[in-house]
Amino acid sequence: MNLPLLYRWLALSAVVIALDLYTKHLVLQAFAYGEHLPLTVFFDLVRYHNEGAAFSFLAAAGGWQRFFFSAVAAIASVVIVYLLRKHKTEKLFCFALALILGGALGNLYDRLTLGYVVDFLFFHYQQWYWPAFNVADSAISAGVVLLLIDSFKKPKA
Repeated sequence: MNLPLLYRWLALSAVVIALDLYTKHLVLQAFAYGEHLPLTVFFDLVRYHNEGAAFSFLAAAGGWQRFFFSAVAAIASVVIVYLLRKHKTEKLFCFALALILGGALGNLYDRLTLGYVVDFLFFHYQQWYWPAFNVADSAISAGVVLLLIDSFKKPKA
């Protein structure tokens, strides 16, 4: 099967979305809000609801942030699809964008259907805690790191 390159990148985004939504579904079924399941001394599975952006930025802003971050994700998704079409042969660049697109759309789905994003991966060490996150957040973060790496590989114009 020889899918056009654009469809391969979109398929990767779809895999990220599916994995993200499936893991969030499992967490919603298995955990009550705020419940923790310690798995190691530094990692718990939890169920948190994030009404803001990354690291709960603007989570207590009164509700307008849901629509704002939804609009940002939708606009970013359109731009990313455009970039994927334009640069479809640039493997690392498109791989990174596909991860970001999948993560953005996974969190957008939560925001539109639930009003918040489900977070469940919780790392900590003694009294230090990393904000809980999810598969979508992981894909976005990995995509951003890959974009940074890709930016150093390109020749300067």
